[in-house]
Amino acid sequence: MNRPKVAFICVHNSTRSQIAEALGKHFAKDVFQSYSAGIHLKDQINPDVIRLVKARYGLDIAKTQRPKLLEELPPTLDIIITMGSNVDCPFIPCKHREDWGLDDPSGKGDAAFTDLIMTMESKIIILRDSIILGHHLSGRAFFFRLEADI
Repeated sequence: MNRPKVAFICVHNSTRSQIAEALGKHFAKDVFQSYSAGIHLKDQINPDVIRLVKARYGLDIAKTQRPKLLEELPPTLDIIITMGSNVDCPFIPCKHREDWGLDDPSGKGDAAFTDLIMTMESKIIILRDSIILGHHLSGRAFFFRLEADI
């Protein structure tokens, strides 16, 4: 099976989209290919993200990932997921697009980052499972909400 390409997009590709790419690779590497990018670029991945993802999952994303611009995404994508913050993302063709509406936790402390990471873990698992079931690429709508509005 050809694994679909999923791109996670946010403003600076330093926090939310980096977490999504890392967790996609961690929880769904056999189901989809994970990429991330930003509309603008920061010099580095948020150090709190690096520290907390490593502590929780043992993933050292400082060694495996880097901030990237949209132009560095593969030329064809199956699924695009924007992170929120009313990002004005340029049109990129894909089969499915959705917005996760997640706030940037930068400057809010470890609790906000941990909450975001846990929310994203749930969303990645839901995405993985919906791809396995064929919902994201079949043209059929797939809506699934967890308690606490994840």
